[in-house]
Amino acid sequence: MAAPIEKIPDLSAAVVTTPVPIGDWLAIAPVALCIALGAALLMLRGSLRVQASVAIPGLALLVLVDAALLAKVAVHGPLTMVMGRWLPPFGIAFTIDLLGALMALTAALAALAGGIYALADINESARRYGFFPLLLMLMAGVTGAFLTGDVFNLYVWFEVLLISSFGLLILGSERGQIDGAMKYAVLNLIGTTLFLIAVGILYAVFGTLNMADIAMKAQDARDGAPLMTLSALFLLAFAMKAAAFPLNFWLPASYHTPRIAVSALFAGLLTKVGIYALIRVMVMLLPVEREQLSLLIAAVGAATVVFGALGALAQDDIRKLFGYVVISGIGNMLIGVAIGTPDGLAGAIFYALHSMVLMTALYLVAGQAAVLGGSFSLNSLGGLYRRNAGFAAISFIVFFAACGLPPFSGFWPKVMLVKASFDVGAWWPAAAILAGGFLTTIGLGRVFLLAYWRPATAPETRRSMEWRTVLPLVFLSALVVGFGILPERLLALTQAAAQGLADPSAYLQSVFPGEAAQ
Repeated sequence: MAAPIEKIPDLSAAVVTTPVPIGDWLAIAPVALCIALGAALLMLRGSLRVQASVAIPGLALLVLVDAALLAKVAVHGPLTMVMGRWLPPFGIAFTIDLLGALMALTAALAALAGGIYALADINESARRYGFFPLLLMLMAGVTGAFLTGDVFNLYVWFEVLLISSFGLLILGSERGQIDGAMKYAVLNLIGTTLFLIAVGILYAVFGTLNMADIAMKAQDARDGAPLMTLSALFLLAFAMKAAAFPLNFWLPASYHTPRIAVSALFAGLLTKVGIYALIRVMVMLLPVEREQLSLLIAAVGAATVVFGALGALAQDDIRKLFGYVVISGIGNMLIGVAIGTPDGLAGAIFYALHSMVLMTALYLVAGQAAVLGGSFSLNSLGGLYRRNAGFAAISFIVFFAACGLPPFSGFWPKVMLVKASFDVGAWWPAAAILAGGFLTTIGLGRVFLLAYWRPATAPETRRSMEWRTVLPLVFLSALVVGFGILPERLLALTQAAAQGLADPSAYLQSVFPGEAAQ
């Protein structure tokens, strides 16, 4: 007797049953590319010359993939893809909106510039110990954090980028590097632990870690759940990751210890991941709690701006000085988060994009100054203008942009943030932004006067620069000039990204079609 034929169950309520369009694979392509290239470079660890030949074209391809992803999101709206075809909130989702796509593309541009500079800066020993594989895995973590739509997955990508950054930080195994790595590791591990605790509480409250699901459930759970405690934990964890005052001392204690290419990548990328996570969680998932904590966030931001700039004035080593400039910039972004209006958020996003490019360029300038002048100390540097006038011109552009002076990229986000502050009747955050810019101008003006205009103590000789150091500096400074002179397109994108955070209906619709509208 034949066995009865079992009825095939209907899986349409649990899994994606329709084929995934080819274009939607762009959602995971950047992360998959970085992981695949990193694995390939590990297998090629014995062929040092081949590694660079794979890594640099791979980073260029990453830029193209991220650009295609941004173009798709800008035209069609947020894009969602779930792992294993399980429907959200059960399947881990990658959900990309304008904010995530913009951050991912800018990070890829900074990484490409840092990778090219590394061709001259990273010696054979550091390459043998895995610089290029670690760089690709760092980009996998950074890009994954920008593109994920799941809070626990965000934590996982934080771990990936931290593990990679530990490896990059100690390449060379010098005493100073080990000391800097210890300070960097301890504070970041504390921040990561706080993040994990907050994720556990979040799951206990909502029963889900999908960002869109949490955003929809938060309103109903607000009365009986400890969301303010949860928000305070997230704020503390992400502020520590972003090096906000008073949790910022690990950054200038560690960023000056590795090779310049590594310092540049850290300055451009890592703290911005903390700011991105803060914006994503506090603005989109917990907007009411962000509003209640806005005064505290604004006070932390203002203190970060001012004390970062004051710290820069006190430094002799230009790498430490630039580290405090990085910290001061974090404060500007925090003020935009505290304001919370679409204009304030747009200013914070614009500043984050500007900072990723600029801070990478700033540390590359420090590296080239040491090559030409023989030291990182302002007491020893001098005559850089006579040694290479072209490099001095690039440095001048980068310094002006870091101060927020026109016509460069740092000017527009500061104008947006100051205007947004006055629009909500908060004059003192605007005053902090302007004071920080003034103090930064004095600090970087001091660098230019001592290192560039002051005559050198050694005989001055004109020296040419390698193309491997010229190309990334020219590329990044061109972006700084372009963002400053032609800001309209970037302004429109950042304003649209801010609107998407203030009204996440399109983001929710991408994850839960039809249900979000209800």
